Order: sequence, then structure tokens, then C-alpha cells
Amino acid sequence: MSIVPLTGERLRRAVDALAGLDPDVAAALRRIGYPPARQRDPGFATLVRIIVAQQVSTMAAAAIWRRLELALDGEVTAARLLMLDEAALRAAGLGARKAAYARGLAEAVASGRLDMDAIPHLDDEAAVARLTALDGFGRWSAEIYLLFALGRADAFPAGDLAVQIAFQRLKRLPARPTDRELRRLTLPWSPWRGAGAVFLWHYYGAVTLDGTE
Repeated sequence: MSIVPLTGERLRRAVDALAGLDPDVAAALRRIGYPPARQRDPGFATLVRIIVAQQVSTMAAAAIWRRLELALDGEVTAARLLMLDEAALRAAGLGARKAAYARGLAEAVASGRLDMDAIPHLDDEAAVARLTALDGFGRWSAEIYLLFALGRADAFPAGDLAVQIAFQRLKRLPARPTDRELRRLTLPWSPWRGAGAVFLWHYYGAVTLDGTE
């Protein structure tokens, strides 16, 4: 499979297709417009960035990433990261667990146990399985990589809190859906669930809990 970023016209077409499947998406799209594109280059650095972003705010993740880039002289590669000891990773802002995850990822890539060039050629579920075999990579992390680095239009990180809240608001549900419930409820969005996630993040930022834009 080739990598075609879910950006620009492709993202707009995907959101249009989703709006054709779901009247609530169509109505919201008319009100708030298309979401901005989110794209990362595929590869080791983006996987490290996903580790950094786990369970912290966007601002905190950006600050940690800047410090890590500085410690690596701007080259976030497996070989360079393995040159840093745990103290250096901790100084950049990574906790003990995330530092271990980052080093484990670097070791897997450096040894060839994880072939980054092979992942884009796998189907979605096989790619998720390959990534979640790594310590520190749950399904959310793997699906974020598929969506933003590989441009997979149907990759849907249902475990994302903002996505769950946005779907609750969009569908006017009495409670926030669980990961499993959200996967079931968005089955009619396939094969555009990835575009749906991008749109839900956009909707989350544009609409308050009471529906006010």
C-alpha cells in the first residue's frame, strides 16, 4: 500500500463522503466547515512523538518534544536515541515508563525487529498488530499512527477521550460512549472513520457541551 496523506482535497472528499452517510455530520459540516489537516511523516520519529503525547496535554507534549529534539541535535533516529541514557531522557521530560518505551522502540528499530518500511504495506489490522506488539503501544497509539502518518482513511482511534466526547455531543447521547460502543456506533461511517475522527476533533474544539459553537 502506498502512503497517501489524508490532507487537502483527499480529506475534504472523505469528509464529504462521511456527510453523505450521516445527516448529523452533514449538518455540523455546514456550521463549522472542514477540519484542518493533521499529518506527520511516517517513521521512527513520529512513533516517538506518539509516546511523548500519551496522557499529557498538547502543550506539555510539545514542550517535551522540543527538549527531546534538542537533546538529539534535531535528529530523532533510533541510533541517536540509543546514545542517550535514561537520565538524559528524563531530563527531556519523559517519565521512567515513557523513557523505557522510547528506548524499547529504538532497540526494535535498530535491531530490525520492527521494520518501519514494511508497515505501510500492511493492511490496517496487521499494522495495528505489529505496532501493539511493542511495549507502550496500545491500540490508540497504533491507530493514531495509521491515521496521521499513513493516511488510512478508516483508522479510528475510538479510545480517544476528545473523540468520544465529540461524538456524544454530535449525536446528543446521554452519556459518553465507551471505546467498544463507539466502534459499534461508527460502523456505518466505514470506510471513512479516520476522516470521521479528524472531523470529531474539529467538532470538539468548535462546539461546547451545550451545543453552542
